[in-house]
Amino acid sequence: MGTRLSEETQSKPKPMVEIGGYPILWHIMKIYSSFGFHEFVICCGYKGQMIKDYFVYYNRYRRTTSYRLGERETESYLEDIEPWKITLANTGLKTLTAGRILKIKDYIGDDEEFMLTYGDGVGNINIDELLKFHRSHGKLATISVVKPDGRFGAIKINEGTGEILNFKEKARKDQSWVNIGYMVFNHRVFDYLGDGSEMLEAMPFERLAGDGQMMAYCHEGFWSPMDTVHDRAYLEELWGRGEAPWKLW
Repeated sequence: MGTRLSEETQSKPKPMVEIGGYPILWHIMKIYSSFGFHEFVICCGYKGQMIKDYFVYYNRYRRTTSYRLGERETESYLEDIEPWKITLANTGLKTLTAGRILKIKDYIGDDEEFMLTYGDGVGNINIDELLKFHRSHGKLATISVVKPDGRFGAIKINEGTGEILNFKEKARKDQSWVNIGYMVFNHRVFDYLGDGSEMLEAMPFERLAGDGQMMAYCHEGFWSPMDTVHDRAYLEELWGRGEAPWKLW
């Protein structure tokens, strides 16, 4: 629902908030598609009808159309359209993340592995290298992690007097690794989801880690979430300057 981005998400689902005139969901799909992955299952929830409408009318939005009003004729010129197969799955309004994945099990079918990410973060992730890493270690789950840019200065103070003794900007190397999505799962990960009543990042991940079935793909490049109006403005600025690192296509 994107409550921290309520200025936008009161009227639309978070994945439909636009960067450069395109929903961030489109940007994410373009990242995968640039590596040759064109089949998507989208877990629809809050205002999911807007996501469905976007793709139902996608071709219409991307066409150049000429109208001869007197003759009541229309000519359409189709621009390049992505070779995407998209399944728009209803996964419930308030379903937690593990439950959403359970609800799309049938759409994944018998594929041995599948990839998964969140609908609000972009980066210059090398999907080929991520998949290669996942296949190299033989575990059930791989999540991509990054050390985000430091946003706050680290201050050392005299707790008795309040005097500032030392101040430095927090560098990326001082940060902790965080989960950014862009995951790869073996089909057997469904056995760890229980009845779907938990967050994926809670007990399912704990159980996978406890069984030694999780690995981290350490991404050293660009990644940014779109959690706040500030985040959106930052991504919009990068896109507007033609300097969007996630634009791999």
